[in-house]
Amino acid sequence: MARKNSTSLSEFILLGLADTPELQIMLFLLFSVIYTLTVVGNFGMILLIRTDSRLHTPMYFFLANLSFVDICYSSSITPKMLADLLSEKKTISFAGCFLQMYFFIALATTECILFGLMAYDRYVAICSPLLYSLTMTPAVCLKMAAGAFTAGLLNSMVNTSYVSTLSFCNSNVIHHFFCDSPPLFRLSCSDTRLNEGIFSTFAGVNLVGALLVILTSYSYILFSIFRMHSGEGRHKALSTCASHLTAIILFYSTSIYTYLRPSTSYSLIGTKWLLCFTQW
Repeated sequence: MARKNSTSLSEFILLGLADTPELQIMLFLLFSVIYTLTVVGNFGMILLIRTDSRLHTPMYFFLANLSFVDICYSSSITPKMLADLLSEKKTISFAGCFLQMYFFIALATTECILFGLMAYDRYVAICSPLLYSLTMTPAVCLKMAAGAFTAGLLNSMVNTSYVSTLSFCNSNVIHHFFCDSPPLFRLSCSDTRLNEGIFSTFAGVNLVGALLVILTSYSYILFSIFRMHSGEGRHKALSTCASHLTAIILFYSTSIYTYLRPSTSYSLIGTKWLLCFTQW
């Protein structure tokens, strides 16, 4: 019966962020502006780094990759969300739902790893400046970036495959503005304990693993900065890390709060608004 009911559903309904036309229009205008600025800003960053030879360094190479991921990350969710804000029928097909989830997880994982690689790059630059050009060669940076994208795609393939095996028997209404694993776990009539365990394990390994690299790198960086005798040198070193640290804090605080909490304490309403304002 479960299989019969699950196959009778051909689409999901996304409740989105608002249920009143006035608020939907306001949110559409707001997020249209934010999304446009996100895409234009990140594309401009990539173009600037590519055209200015002075920026052809490992730090800006990883920053260009991060900008590319941010564009794709936002584009995997926002266009559909904007369309739903102006549509009465907020539906998404099964295939479209899992495809959206696949790219979201892949890009989020890649971004997580890129933050770790950028922290390592800053560690080598500040703590071992004489070895920097030998350690962070273009070939090494390219392999590191390729590894981040590959890990993201493989991680997403495993997680999406397990979620797609769930049965959805009664309701097809997702209390979210995009297809994400936790809302689908709640919607499923299957036993999701194994799926949730796998999802939490992979999320934990990716988040905690990259976070350990970041914390270790910045521990050495701060130690080296405090040992500098030049105030100008300390200021320059801190300024190169400040924006990176800000992005890391926003990304990791949101990710840990959303995906590493017990499922019993997961709040769909609070989480979807938090994800909405931090995905850009």
